[in-house]
Amino acid sequence: MDVPVEVNKRVFDYDRLVIVGPVFPHEVVGFSGGNKYLFPGISGPDLLNFFHWLGAVITTPKIIGSKWTPVRKVVDRAAAMLPIEKVCLAMVVGPDASLAGLFIGTPEQAWDDASELSKRIHIIYKERPFHTILSCAPPMYVDLWTAGKAMYKLEPVLADGGELIVYAPHVRDVSVTHGKTIREIGYHCRDYFLGQWERFKDYPWGVLAHSVHVHGLGSYENGVETPRARVTLATGIPEEVCRQINLGYRNPSTIRMQDFENREDEGVLLVPKAGEILHRLSEPPTWA
Repeated sequence: MDVPVEVNKRVFDYDRLVIVGPVFPHEVVGFSGGNKYLFPGISGPDLLNFFHWLGAVITTPKIIGSKWTPVRKVVDRAAAMLPIEKVCLAMVVGPDASLAGLFIGTPEQAWDDASELSKRIHIIYKERPFHTILSCAPPMYVDLWTAGKAMYKLEPVLADGGELIVYAPHVRDVSVTHGKTIREIGYHCRDYFLGQWERFKDYPWGVLAHSVHVHGLGSYENGVETPRARVTLATGIPEEVCRQINLGYRNPSTIRMQDFENREDEGVLLVPKAGEILHRLSEPPTWA
């Protein structure tokens, strides 16, 4: 399909574009950074919607933490159509907020080098999956649109039939920008949308992608959706809204951290600050 590459025309008033930003595992493109900051940074919506949905169709577990994804190739191809010199300062920031690396060069080269370092410090490997994960989204995520990272970064270690609880009492909105649309479509697996494409194809594909990312993998056959695992919200979003958008609900006041601590041997994982560090299995399952 043809995808228009639109950018803010004011960039053509300059001789050089300087891209400054961090590199870390990303649910849509594999690793953030490089040319990704041009899209959507200074771009129109069509390319953004296209490659977000492309990543969702490939599935998050296959994309996140992988370097040369089809989405990355789309982003680099689009950037190559912008005939302006580009230089990138790609930062890799450690879990303690210290600067672990700074790479300077073309967006492609700086990102390539930075992502190699990010792979070493932003990914934790686990030997086996967990049937229960308490994923605590920090206050910097103000709505579920952003707090969804607490799901993306942990889905690879969530066991089949398990439950991931997004704990974020401060989150009261589904999405400041896209809340109305999400309430209409809900959160569903990829095949739910693909199996009813005529019904959903005119919604913004970026919003469909977000829905798929948060819901996680699943199947849709004979009109029945079956999730691979469950996602439960322990947030400030009311129970009726959680049910409306097809996610589980748990009253956040019933969550006690001590009930989840030091129980990894039992299949229970507590992540006190989720959303930044990717968790993966040492031996990836067949669906990943």
